[in-house]
Amino acid sequence: MMMDNTFHEELRHSVRAVCQDYPDSYWRELDAKREYPEEFVNVITKAGFLSALIPEQYGGSELGITEASIILEEINRSGGNSGACHAQMYTMGTLLRHGSDVQKRTYLPKIADGSLRLQAFGVTEPNTGSDTTQLKTTAVRNGDKYIVNGQKVFISRAEYSDLMLLLVRTTPLDQVKKKTEGLSVLLVDLREAIGKGLTIKPIRTMMNHATTELFIEDLEVPAENLIGEEGKGFSYILDGMNAERILIAAECIGDGRWFIERAVNYAKERTVFKRPIGQNQGIQFPIAKAHINLEAADLMRFRAAELFDSGKKCGAEANMAKLLAADASWESANAALQTHGGFGFAEEYDVERKFKETRLYQVAPISTNMILSYIGEHVLGMPRSY
Repeated sequence: MMMDNTFHEELRHSVRAVCQDYPDSYWRELDAKREYPEEFVNVITKAGFLSALIPEQYGGSELGITEASIILEEINRSGGNSGACHAQMYTMGTLLRHGSDVQKRTYLPKIADGSLRLQAFGVTEPNTGSDTTQLKTTAVRNGDKYIVNGQKVFISRAEYSDLMLLLVRTTPLDQVKKKTEGLSVLLVDLREAIGKGLTIKPIRTMMNHATTELFIEDLEVPAENLIGEEGKGFSYILDGMNAERILIAAECIGDGRWFIERAVNYAKERTVFKRPIGQNQGIQFPIAKAHINLEAADLMRFRAAELFDSGKKCGAEANMAKLLAADASWESANAALQTHGGFGFAEEYDVERKFKETRLYQVAPISTNMILSYIGEHVLGMPRSY
């Protein structure tokens, strides 16, 4: 759905109005205690922002990826961390595009009104990483249910989600013609699964992302919870990757603008040798360069979103947007930290918290090297590098 700039500005102001009730001190305290932003997620859900991509018939706003990206950008720009809730947006497409009518009627309205959370996305495994087709978690059909066994790692928000999309192998790798075949997506009800075949173990990481490891042993999942067709799950997951890239790029843009604003303000206020440090080119130029690169990345974000919302191919643009935005955000983070000097390492300035958060995007949800490989092969036509 195409919207004009006036609507986008109104949307930005609406998100900011919610976020202003959750200042730096709120996020800082959560970070110190390693707690989940339960209150913020509830409020942002009730405000309708997390249901942006859900069609109106299921209680959503039926907006485009452009508008969804603006929402996540503004959360991060406010000093918050949309990583606490962003998965609900980019996992939505798997259920929306490939789920049955019954599944959509059952789950989407409840996700839209916040009575159900779909925040967990179970793909990554300890020994496979980006090589998804080699995953070892299996699901064997037994009558009207699947028996699932395996292990997942770096699965965020599993402890705070009611539902999880789980990628499993339903046909052994040696029985398929292509390694991308034989993978399926199951919708797991975590309320029923925990303690009955599913064990969740928290992983303490650099940033407060409620990261966990999942141990799955003889977990029973109703066959009716299969999303789409058995064996086609890999394509379903890939189908949502472009949306994920665009939304993560927007988060990086939001982080970058937060860093630039903080760096500029501090550079104007901090006086050393009887002059504001922002007058010194050694401080001023890195901030200016980071701002330029951030603005350029933002253009690619909106280009990718425009193509996505128009139903056109956008794999290259989505990947480039994510890489450019991640790089620009990281550059902005370093400029802000350097500008603040020793105070940049002090928790009360919040730079160190956001610094840790934005570093993630060089690595996940897809590493910058994987994006370069994609562009080298699929855009430039060079030999596959892996």
